[in-house]
Amino acid sequence: MSEISVPVQSKKTLLKASGIAAVIAAIVSVCFILPAEYNIDPTGVGKALGLTVLSGQSVGQVAENTSEYTPVNMEGLQENTATVLIPAGRGVEYKFQLKQGEKMKYSWGVGDGVLYHDFHGEPKGDTTGYFESYSLSTAQGAEGVFTAPFDGVHGWYWKNTGTQDVEVKLWTQGTYIIIGLIGKK
Repeated sequence: MSEISVPVQSKKTLLKASGIAAVIAAIVSVCFILPAEYNIDPTGVGKALGLTVLSGQSVGQVAENTSEYTPVNMEGLQENTATVLIPAGRGVEYKFQLKQGEKMKYSWGVGDGVLYHDFHGEPKGDTTGYFESYSLSTAQGAEGVFTAPFDGVHGWYWKNTGTQDVEVKLWTQGTYIIIGLIGKK
């Protein structure tokens, strides 16, 4: 029988290869994975390659938009308030998960300016991109009681077409799960 000779690598060579692999992994994470998954782009490479769009948030949207929750009761009926900053020339979505038949009272308003808004919902499990709009308008605010027509995600898309940032004060009461802020361009 003939023996096959397999070269054994030295510890120095293995350590060197492991170090190079770790550096490459760090570069890939910082330049590609963080921008695409989390919209964190410290090098600017993600934006240049268009990867930040994949995160579902616009560049700078997370830093520019804040939301403060004031939960009153986290089981069953709850009441929450949120303050959402809509930058000039930008739009964002703010969403809740509701089951069919659940109700949500709401009131939102802005101090100065007006916003285009689309109050809408997307059915749970739908992969076609279908959504149903409940109200569309340009206004300084709205209020009402909403009953979810289907299980899914429901909420507002606000677009600020003005030249100044606008702050939305949102109050909700009902049985829901807060998804919160979703960035848009």
